[in-house]
Amino acid sequence: MILGMSTSTFTLVHVILSLIGIVTGLVVMFGFWSARILTFWNRIFLVTTIATSATGFLFPFGGITPGIVVGIVSLVVLALAIVALRRGWMKTYVITASLAEFLNVLVLIVQSFQKVPALHAYAPTGSEPVVKISQLVVLLLFIAVTVIAVRRQATASPALKRFAAGAS
Repeated sequence: MILGMSTSTFTLVHVILSLIGIVTGLVVMFGFWSARILTFWNRIFLVTTIATSATGFLFPFGGITPGIVVGIVSLVVLALAIVALRRGWMKTYVITASLAEFLNVLVLIVQSFQKVPALHAYAPTGSEPVVKISQLVVLLLFIAVTVIAVRRQATASPALKRFAAGAS
């Protein structure tokens, strides 16, 4: 039992939070690409991504695992994102929110190769080249999108500044 739920129910809640975080994070990144902050989507992304990372610590585990390390890094990055957002540091917010989304997608890749039978057949240990190539391709895409989004923040509208100040 975790938080009064069976482990399978808790896992389902954790996965749903994670998927909502990933989907809303992609919407957020589209907004970044368009030099816009999509207020509603950013809030949902931040809340669900924080909840995903936090609930990950509640699973029974022995010692420090790669998932624990990613969870810690994610929460630190998300804390920086919130500070950046509140202070109006839009470029920093774009970078940290994009990094948090990348970490979500990175975990999705790892979990997919572990849990989806069709993918697991190609990478039974998780360290096969197909996993590493998938992670590298996603990393390169995130870097490219983030660099472009940061450059576009220079021409961002005043609505971005209002959102950062909490006025929206």
